[in-house]
Amino acid sequence: MFGSHLSVAGGMENALLEAEKLKLDCVQVFTKNQRQWKIKPLSDEQIENWTNELARLGWDDLSGPARTVSHASYLINLASPDDELWEKSIGLMRIEIERCDALKIPLLVHHPGAFTTSDERSGLKRIAKAYKKLFKETNGARVISLLENTVGSGSNLGRTFDQLGELRSMIIDSTGEPERVGFCFDTCHAHAGGYDMSTRTSADAALDEFDQSCGLAHLHCLHLNDSKGDVGSRKDRHEHIGQGTLGLSGGQAGGKKLALGKTGFAAVVNRPELADKPMILETPKGEDPKGTPWDTINVRRLRRLVDAPRA
Repeated sequence: MFGSHLSVAGGMENALLEAEKLKLDCVQVFTKNQRQWKIKPLSDEQIENWTNELARLGWDDLSGPARTVSHASYLINLASPDDELWEKSIGLMRIEIERCDALKIPLLVHHPGAFTTSDERSGLKRIAKAYKKLFKETNGARVISLLENTVGSGSNLGRTFDQLGELRSMIIDSTGEPERVGFCFDTCHAHAGGYDMSTRTSADAALDEFDQSCGLAHLHCLHLNDSKGDVGSRKDRHEHIGQGTLGLSGGQAGGKKLALGKTGFAAVVNRPELADKPMILETPKGEDPKGTPWDTINVRRLRRLVDAPRA
């Protein structure tokens, strides 16, 4: 299923209307202004407008494939050693979970966090401790929190698959609720983080490694983005599908341009374990010179890869 991160300006339901207009299968949104700590609670009207559109589209069945995804605020840092910021982050993450539950959004993506002035081990422990509070305070919520892999810049956690797998295990040990925590895989982040996603073969190998460390069964959502940065660059800069280094031999600028069917995107969209998972674009918005929305162009490119032969 292919979708995109769409704006909720003017009403959250507008993202659903735009997804329908673009003929998308799923959508990702922010349920609040992601740059603010405080936000007004959802009104009954907001919830009704959103859930009515979900029902009309047939996207409200939580027992089927997930059609809606939310991305948590970038302000949240569950790994912070600063107690005040840590508590604020837990409070905001709790609100994110509660809003998703009210809106029948089953998946909530977030970046694990940055340990800043502490160290990697301390940061991982802080996240697991935060989740213990979060899951207790949101008991009964039908929302799966998804740890997203990162490029690993600075002290940001979540670059390596081993670390992500370990973090999920720590959260499960802390909460006893394995069904409430999973993963989101970002192709740009993986590539810029050091996992070569440029060719079908190298991307298959990266997905195999992810499976060993994290389990593809726990991967509930993907972000399909090309990368402006080279493999291992640690630069989180998204590009249109087929126009970044995921389409160049060696995964870096100056490499030979590859046919899209030979790139890592073909490996991802044809991976059997990922069938029916929402695959979300976070590529630049706007239109091409002919007036065609870039979301439409990028989704077309991805759909053409489904069932593409390896040769």
